Amino acid sequence: MHPREALIEIATLLERERSSRYKSKAFRAAADAIAGLNDEQLRDAASVRRLKGVGESTFAVIQEALAGGVPAYLADLRERAGVQRESQLRALLRGDLHSHSDWSDGLTSIDLMVETARILGHEYVALTDHSPRLRVANGLSPERLRAQREVVEGFRDERFTLLWGIEVDILDDGALDQEPELLDELDVVVASAHSKLRMEAGPMTRRFIRAVSNPRTDVLGHVTGRLVEGSRGTRPQSAFDARAVFEACAEHGVAVEINSRPERQDPPDDLLALALEIGCLFSIDSDAHAPGQLSLIDYGAERAERAGIPADRIVTTWPLKRLREWLRRPR
Repeated sequence: MHPREALIEIATLLERERSSRYKSKAFRAAADAIAGLNDEQLRDAASVRRLKGVGESTFAVIQEALAGGVPAYLADLRERAGVQRESQLRALLRGDLHSHSDWSDGLTSIDLMVETARILGHEYVALTDHSPRLRVANGLSPERLRAQREVVEGFRDERFTLLWGIEVDILDDGALDQEPELLDELDVVVASAHSKLRMEAGPMTRRFIRAVSNPRTDVLGHVTGRLVEGSRGTRPQSAFDARAVFEACAEHGVAVEINSRPERQDPPDDLLALALEIGCLFSIDSDAHAPGQLSLIDYGAERAERAGIPADRIVTTWPLKRLREWLRRPR
């Protein structure tokens, strides 16, 4: 395989398994360093080794790829990833409504996210960087969000659409953390709680109901806020009246997100069953913070399939035209 393809795939798989961001960045830097080199230049080992961005590990991958085999590190990552997880529902997914770039707390540029989404066969993906109050995630001020619109417009063509969106923070009282007029301009709004997740059940229920009753909300993101594994440790799910919240989602046409990140698995199975019973729509999303994490929708598709959720109730199986009609529904 071509050395640059090997380096990029390694970076992608490291991102998928949520490894150290420095590791994936190192392999992407090496891929950039050898971009444009012909075969003769790549085989000049001494020159390649001196390139800025090429270290011991990445140089070894380049040499193994040039020798005609799959680099050992890549083979190991492929085995660990179990690529690709199988489900009938996964093949029906057309896009993703929750992803982040380095405009907020994502690891890479918008163009790398778009390139990977295209490779995965997506018809569309929504760029949903964070809102202002989430300073730890470099949330976008109204001015920065407006500036992002011009960048997003540049990625729209007949084969792929980058939707302009936001993961807006649900404030303590259920209000949304962005100018209402600006939210009206966006293609898609994912509303999520990121603070005070241990709020008492009554106030938390009212908080969520107010958020999903807001006519600007399209998707309720990682509703329980739980963490079940991973480097951040574990966190219990928030307490709230799930039936009341999901009934409000169904009433207002808001999709309940099936967050595909393995450390979240949110909502839990019992709440997925409840939302299905109530009649909610769903959105299977990656919540990707790096290109390789866009493929995490494999996990969300498996969970939705096990839960018996019909494909037609999942908005990310819909073609773009139908999706846009739903996003523009009367509020």
